[in-house]
Order: sequence, then C-alpha cells, then structure tokens
Amino acid sequence: MTMVLEFLRDILSQPALLIGIMSCIGLVALKRPFHKILTGTLKPILGYLMLGAGAGVIVANLDPLGKMIEKGFHITGVVPNNEAVVSVAQKLLGVETMSILVAGLLFNLLIARVTKYKYVFLTGHHSLFMACLLSAVLGATGMSGWQLILIGGFILGAWSAISPAIGQQYTSKVTEGDEIAMGHFGSLGYYLSAWVGKFAGKPEESTEKIEIPEKYAFLRDTTLSTALTMVVFYLIAAIAAGPDFVATLSGSMSPFLYAIMSAFNFAVGVTVVYAGVRMILGDLIPAFQGIATKIIPNAIPAVDCAVFFTYAPTAVVIGFISSFIGGIIGMLILGALGGVLIIPGLVPHFFCGATAGIFGNATGGRRGAMAGAFINGLAITFLPALLLPVLGQLGFANTTFGDADFGVLGILIGKAFTWFGEVGIYAIVAILAIALIVPNFVKTKTAVINYTEEE
Repeated sequence: MTMVLEFLRDILSQPALLIGIMSCIGLVALKRPFHKILTGTLKPILGYLMLGAGAGVIVANLDPLGKMIEKGFHITGVVPNNEAVVSVAQKLLGVETMSILVAGLLFNLLIARVTKYKYVFLTGHHSLFMACLLSAVLGATGMSGWQLILIGGFILGAWSAISPAIGQQYTSKVTEGDEIAMGHFGSLGYYLSAWVGKFAGKPEESTEKIEIPEKYAFLRDTTLSTALTMVVFYLIAAIAAGPDFVATLSGSMSPFLYAIMSAFNFAVGVTVVYAGVRMILGDLIPAFQGIATKIIPNAIPAVDCAVFFTYAPTAVVIGFISSFIGGIIGMLILGALGGVLIIPGLVPHFFCGATAGIFGNATGGRRGAMAGAFINGLAITFLPALLLPVLGQLGFANTTFGDADFGVLGILIGKAFTWFGEVGIYAIVAILAIALIVPNFVKTKTAVINYTEEE
C-alpha cells in the first residue's frame, strides 16, 4: 500500500505530468487522431518542465542574493520556505501527507463534477505542500488514520475548487477571458492585491502602457529591463555584504562580476519561464475543452501563478520590488513589537509579489500594482509569523510556510481546535461543504461560480 501511495504521490506532485494527463484525457474525449493526442500531451509537459527549469534558475540566483542581504544588513531570523517545511514533514508524516494528497485530488475532481465549482487544480507541488500542512496541523489535534485522511483530503479538495472561484472575477480581468483560473495557494494574497488595486488607481493606466522616451525604448524588452533592475539589486547587496563575503559565494570569480552575472542569469530564468508558459497555454486550453464538454462539464484548469507572468511582464518586476519593500517594513514592525523576525524570502516575494502586482495592475493600473503587491508583502510576512507557533509545537523549528493560503488555513484550523476542540475542525468542514452545496440549489446566471460565459 505504501509503495502505491508513493507512486501516486510522485505522479500527483509533478504538475508537468498532471497537466499532461489532463490534456491527454481531454484530447481522447474529443476523439482527436493519435498524432494530435501525442503532441497535445507532450507540449504541455515540456512547457511545464521549461517553466520549472526557468523557475529553478530564478531560485538558484535568488539564494545568494538573499545571503548577501542578510550579511550586508545584519539581518537574522526565519526565512519562510515551503520546501523546507515539507522536507521535515515528509520524515514525520510521510504516509499521512501522501494519503491526503491522493484523497484531495479525488475530492477536487468529484466537486468539479457535481457542483458549480468547476475548477480543476493542476499545480501538483502546491497540493503536496497543502497536504503537508493539513497532515501536520490536523495531526497535532490528535486526529489519525482514516479520520485524518478523509478530513484533510476533503479540506484540500474543497479549497482547490473554492480558492480559484473566490477571485475568478479578478483572474478574468488579468487574462481578459475565462480559459484559465488561479491554481496556487498564494491566491488570497493576489485577490487582496486586486481588491486594494481598485482603490489605488485606474486599470486603464496599466504598467504595460508606461510611456518610455525613445532613447530608453530598449527597456520595453522584458528580458533587458528585468536584467538591468536586478543588476542594481545585486550590486547594492554585494557592496553591503563586502567583497570578502561575496567571494565565499563566487569562488574564483570577481565578487562584483559575480553579482552582475547572477542578475543576468536571473533574467534568463524569467525569459525561460515565459517561453514555457506560452507552450503550456498553446495546447492545454484546447485540450481542456474535451474535459469541459465530455467529462466535467464547463471545467476550467487552475494553473500555477507563473503562468500569468506573460499577461503583464512589467507588473512582474514592479510587483516583486513592491512586495519585497512590504516584507522589509513588515519585518521591522515585527521587530518593534518584539516578535520573531520574518526575513523577506526572495523566492516567495518574487513569485507571489510578481503575481500580486499583475492582479493589482488589472484593477488599478501601475498604482494598483504597487499598492496591491506592497500589501501582499505585508501579508506574507505577518501570516508566517502567526503560523510559526503552530508549526513550532509540531517540531518544525525555525521554518514556516511562505504563501498566504497556507497561513490563513493553518492559523484558522489551529485556532478552531484551540477554542472549540475537535468540534471546531468539523465546523470548518461543514462550512466548506455548505459553500460547495448551496450554489447548486440557487439559481445563478451561469453554470460555473464566477464564470462569465461568452455572448
């Protein structure tokens, strides 16, 4: 049984394979010829692998930047890191996490089939992260066995369907359509950014319409503008850290040349992500029509946050910087209040901050991008700080989840148990079940929650 669960975990935790399987099912349902099924299956897989490769380059080059900032500005504290928590949890709660992951996907597909929440969550590694959080928090309440798996699986499956629906009104503004939804558990931060953006600016003043003098027209090239922006970041950090420390990271390369090349590599990673996204969307959306028409009527794929980067490339950079500034200010506030310092993790602030900038831009233009991403930066600083005590009780020392949804759900479940005992957990399950069922008995304009059908 354990071997089967491990095999399923390996498949389900790979978004590339999950997307490929869904594309294949959709194309088979549409009765496409074999060669089109083959290409339509492989291209989304390869596109996602390309996206992952680009993300890997970004992460690899953000790591030394983070170390230089910590050294240069004498910052010590906790850096939120999803992967670190999961690596610890897998040793303590491996079987429980795997079981919740499988159960969560099955619940998500069932919910998409029988309710008006037609969103199929395809970001497998985030499903794994959430399964890990649920196994840890629910396990701390004393739950075990099938009770833990069923409740954890239901919460995962329900939130996988509900979270895209909550902000689909904003997602459709970003994409100018309803072909895809947000499938990332930083979603509450993005929707908050979009909501804040409405009050901060006007959508017609988009970041993508920023007027640039002719002699600076090269800055319209996303790769070049990203590279130049990050060069400034890296050089400031390198100067602050000092050449001796940077030399420990750069090896035989000149410290300042190392900083410049790291910035350039970062920009290349972003470009690879964009290329992967285009390959994914080019074949996933047509293939998903098969699932939407034949298997799960009106199904909508919920995809990774990086998929949205191509819709507003300038907002990506603005969002990252604004979110990071929010993280720094949040860290200073925590320090003043005597709390645990949450050091702004550059990985969550890049991916989540960039996406928050895109959503803020969709509702409030450039001011919305800045204000929304800034608020997101504060959120992903305070939420990990509040979640840390819960995880600390479970033996997860000095690490915590970085994205908004993990913090909200983890804190909610932990507080519900503290205040009401096991009854509080069942109350959360009941609320989610009601939220899923009630729309089925209420007349709505469309067959899908927050979905706008074409005229």
